[in-house]
Amino acid sequence: MGSADSKLNFRKAVIQLTTKTQPVEATDDAFWDQFWADTATSVQDVFALVPAAEIRAVREESPSNLATLCYKAVEKLVQGAESGCHSEKEKQIVLNCSRLLTRVLPYIFEDPDWRGFFWSTVPGAGRGGQGEDDEDSARPLAESLLLAISDLLFCPDFTVQSHRRSTVDSAEDVHSLDSCEYIWEAGVGFAHSPQPNYIHDMNRMELLKLLLTCFSEAMYLPPTPDSGNTNPWVQFFCSTENRHALPLFTSLLNTVCAYDPVGYGIPYNHLLFSDYREPLVEEAAQVLIVTLDHDSATSISPTVDGTTTGTAMDDTDPPGPENLFVNYLSRIHREEDFQFILKGIARLLSNPLLQTYLPNSTKKIQFHQELLVLFWKLCDFNKKFLFFVLKSSDVLDILVPILYFLNDARADQSRVGLMHIGVFILLLLSGERNFGVRLNKPYSVRVPMDIPVFTGTHADLLIVVFHKIITSGHQRLQPLFDCLLTIVVNVSPYLKSLSMVAANKLLHLLEAFSTTWFLFSTAQNHHLVFFLLEVFNNIIQYQFDGNSNLVYAIIRKRSVFHQLANLPSDPPAIHKALQRRRRAPEPLSRTGSQDGASMEGSRPAAPAEPGTLKTSLVATPGIDKLTEKSQVSEDGTMRSLEPAAQQEPADGSPATENQEATHACREQRRLSNASASGQWNPTSEWVLSWKSKLPLQTIMRLLQVLVPQVEKICIDKGLTDESEILQFLQHGTLVGLLPVPHPILIRKYQANSGTAMWFRTYMWGVIYLRNVDPPVWYDTDVKLFEIQRV
Repeated sequence: MGSADSKLNFRKAVIQLTTKTQPVEATDDAFWDQFWADTATSVQDVFALVPAAEIRAVREESPSNLATLCYKAVEKLVQGAESGCHSEKEKQIVLNCSRLLTRVLPYIFEDPDWRGFFWSTVPGAGRGGQGEDDEDSARPLAESLLLAISDLLFCPDFTVQSHRRSTVDSAEDVHSLDSCEYIWEAGVGFAHSPQPNYIHDMNRMELLKLLLTCFSEAMYLPPTPDSGNTNPWVQFFCSTENRHALPLFTSLLNTVCAYDPVGYGIPYNHLLFSDYREPLVEEAAQVLIVTLDHDSATSISPTVDGTTTGTAMDDTDPPGPENLFVNYLSRIHREEDFQFILKGIARLLSNPLLQTYLPNSTKKIQFHQELLVLFWKLCDFNKKFLFFVLKSSDVLDILVPILYFLNDARADQSRVGLMHIGVFILLLLSGERNFGVRLNKPYSVRVPMDIPVFTGTHADLLIVVFHKIITSGHQRLQPLFDCLLTIVVNVSPYLKSLSMVAANKLLHLLEAFSTTWFLFSTAQNHHLVFFLLEVFNNIIQYQFDGNSNLVYAIIRKRSVFHQLANLPSDPPAIHKALQRRRRAPEPLSRTGSQDGASMEGSRPAAPAEPGTLKTSLVATPGIDKLTEKSQVSEDGTMRSLEPAAQQEPADGSPATENQEATHACREQRRLSNASASGQWNPTSEWVLSWKSKLPLQTIMRLLQVLVPQVEKICIDKGLTDESEILQFLQHGTLVGLLPVPHPILIRKYQANSGTAMWFRTYMWGVIYLRNVDPPVWYDTDVKLFEIQRV
């Protein structure tokens, strides 16, 4: 039958369905077969031929017809899975039913009255509709559907290569088939890389799209503070009920991590061969991160000890969460598996950066946000993986792309979520000492970014990019300032030598944040000054020897520290500072951050094109909720500080002078500064309450000792040359002259239900916006986030 004819017949069937007010019997095969039996339609055709308005009309006016359509389509998938899809006709029926369900499911989820439909059992719906009373006959429709999809994803000659030598042999029995022998790609726990097969990849992709649509019920529930609401579809799919859980998890992970978009290292290769793998890899990445949507704050994570050789998963751990995908992820432990995963993710994250060297030389992937979520999940659920990442400088292959994305997205309102996840990952990494140590590696690979040219380390790169985000990002990034500076505080005790460019950037931030009008404009802005002072104290006390650039910058900007020490707190001064604020709304667009030459090939961060869609995000918890303070002992081990100990502001004692008590006005940071100012006014008592705790002792002592010496050199030698002053500072020492070093304080990321909810809305927002062909969820009534145009 010609394609045009089959589309016409399919369209007729859809019209019949919407116009029949009488229920059509489930046994009327002639009617139902029109939807899947002989049509050669693509998924795009199905979306075009089944308009949203008609699906809703059937739902409202002839609900039993919609129910029968779903039930019959699932039944066909179950039959296909049972029989093993040997004929072309069976394969076609499975694909058609799969496309039809992908089209219809979102309209079932958007209606609260229908949401339970797939979890009900269909009367008399035995396996073949014969109503026999085996245990499966009472399965909810959702379970039958998920098990059928799982079986179909390991169906020889349909989605995997058959192991049979000849077709004369009896068909491989679906039930006795060991799907672990059919894992899609070599990698974790599987050494054999099957021959690539375009048709199999396309069939897998269609089934994964249906699977993702099943999971997307989460999009139709509003975000709740209690993120304990598990997704029943994911819960069942990742349970022991699914006999393919392990090979599926492995297939998805390996397919993503083994993917090389470059085309075997030959530039421009993708222009000669179409890369059909990418859509499958994207779909696999999306399904994987959704199955791993598990609140680690409420689950017992498996402990990290004991390894077994020979298996990919660590069997010595106590059973983890019931979600098998999370469990398998948390138990990967072999070095070669970690290496494979890390190299794969780093290769894919770096792909957009390579683009800028040889434009169009490699295929540019678009799924970096999904990869960042996957990397986050790996680090969050598998501590051994996190330690592996930090064990070598390979972590820098993740850091540099993240800094590139942060810099590139900073002006774009539609990419606020990308900014957040990049910063969260760096916050998580910065809680580990090794991350700070790794940052000392020289930065020589020049990634084109519109930041000033400098010669230095990866730490310099991080500081320069953070400075750029803070000074030239948009208003909605303000809640991230705390996180950015916390990361710098966490790594500061380990930074051996900052470049002059980075040192000047840190002092420029201090200068901007310590103006009276900025300090007095919201209840939290002074936290930023505390963070910066803590950075300077850590470097002076632990890394003085190599940091003459920073010491010189502090000496040059000494007036900023004196102004802070003498900050006025009387009501007239506060009033005057606030008047100044009304005239100057931008806190950081001050002179002093002119950047000179930028890196070669860089383009400035551009705002979103008008009309770009973006999805809303829930607020992230404040830094005090996001992190837990830990103290580093002299032997390098960390101990968590009890909340009670944190609250004791025993003034002057070095350990606590920088543990500034957090104000109850945290939430006001959520509002823009302008609106917050309407509800809150600074008082003299408030200024004095934190001014007295500013950790200025170390810096004041340094200035007291070094400024006269530097001035003397300048007078004696008539010096105006920076290099000689720097040389003097390099050989200087402050041993015995500074206060006793305070213990190093690290603010480690801690999982909480607030961030779990943030990740859920972010992840589904990304998936919503990325699935445009076909537009699976477009124009349906999602509740998890709002869709706005920039």
